[in-house]
Amino acid sequence: MTVQLPRSFTFRLALTYMSLFGLSVMVLMLFIYWSTAAYMARQSDALIEAEIDGLAERYDLQGLDGLMALVKQRLSRQPTGLSIYLLTTGDFTRLEGNLDRWPAAEADARGWIDFALVSGDGETIAVHPARARRFALSGGFHLLVGLDISPLIAAKERIALTLVWGLGLMLVLGGLGGWWISQRMARRIETINRTSREIISGDLSRRMPLQGTNDELDRLAGGLNQMLDRIQALMEDVRRVSDNIAHDLRTPLGRLHNKLDSLRGELQSAGIDTTSVEQALSESEGLLATFNALLRIARIEAGQRSADFAPLDLAALVRDVAEYYEPLAEARGQTLALDTASGVQLSGDRDLLFQALANLLDNAIKYTPQGGHIGVTLTTTGPGEARLVIADSGPGIPPAARAQVFQRFFRLEDSRSTPGSGLGLSLVEAVTRLHGIEVNVEDNAPGARIVLRFALAAAGTSDASS
Repeated sequence: MTVQLPRSFTFRLALTYMSLFGLSVMVLMLFIYWSTAAYMARQSDALIEAEIDGLAERYDLQGLDGLMALVKQRLSRQPTGLSIYLLTTGDFTRLEGNLDRWPAAEADARGWIDFALVSGDGETIAVHPARARRFALSGGFHLLVGLDISPLIAAKERIALTLVWGLGLMLVLGGLGGWWISQRMARRIETINRTSREIISGDLSRRMPLQGTNDELDRLAGGLNQMLDRIQALMEDVRRVSDNIAHDLRTPLGRLHNKLDSLRGELQSAGIDTTSVEQALSESEGLLATFNALLRIARIEAGQRSADFAPLDLAALVRDVAEYYEPLAEARGQTLALDTASGVQLSGDRDLLFQALANLLDNAIKYTPQGGHIGVTLTTTGPGEARLVIADSGPGIPPAARAQVFQRFFRLEDSRSTPGSGLGLSLVEAVTRLHGIEVNVEDNAPGARIVLRFALAAAGTSDASS
């Protein structure tokens, strides 16, 4: 059985953990980006403010000439640098600096201006983001000091790109790790499931495999193995007691039957009525049949007959069973219709399958009224699959009782007056379980339909009515 990983609990758990971890990492990365970008912006603003303080101090000490000389000196040291200087008169006429004119952008309440800085040699023009602060000097002069913040923007974008790639890499590695862990867990769980199915099929000697890691699954498997040991011991005790009782009682019942048979012969020779003895013989035969059925079911459930499996023609087997019961159906005025596919091959025990199908057909004839109809249909439903339907027009089986009819000694209230021990369908259930056959009870409106689904050894072929 293939494990469907997206539906497995371990995969969903790993996916949930990865999603929560990814969300937490995303929040952490956003915080890192926000705090780093904010720190870089504060450092840039602090550098501009320190520059303004230095220029304002020179203006206070040496006046306008001293300030202009300092601006020229700084521009001469970094003619192509990132610093921005502009000194103007009160009507914003340029006196000194590396800007041609005062920026058109509006300043905020603290005097900060964000604007586009255009530069170029006439052939190529570059536009860079810039940030500056306006400062009013005594005498009506205006001073603008700022920075080309394109490196700051580029650094922010690089940090953001790095964080995105890191998050993507984390999700990929987390997904691969979750898939790997889920695969390991799914394989271990599927091993336990496969062993469980083998145990359900009747192999009580199977045990859950242990990895030797003493983890939760190992402890679970160990606990299941201890439980299976106990169940196997109890079932063996019950089976042994049942077999012993059946064996011990079958022998005296056989002797009783033989003595009753001898007594009937003596009474018949003496001309005495043997009705009571005949009734006792009939009861003893019923008891012997019941014990024989119990022993047969016990042997089948123990899997003792699986060694007798051999390839067989299922269609031929169904025809043999139908031909065997056809005279009985005719005697009751019933019609028995047979429709089978040809060449349906199955691996199994022919004697057990014959007996199981005979029990089903015998029940259909027994509970179908005189003049009723019984249909037996065998079809191939797909590659390696076949379906056998035995349908009758009798009283049917109530839906509430359909899951119980295969239990030992279970009989419907309406059928308790009908001869039988309630073990026929129990034997059918044991045989079908041994062969891996799915059996279901359905409504035939009126009557009941017993549907058996077979896994074929070699898929059968063309449909042809016999």
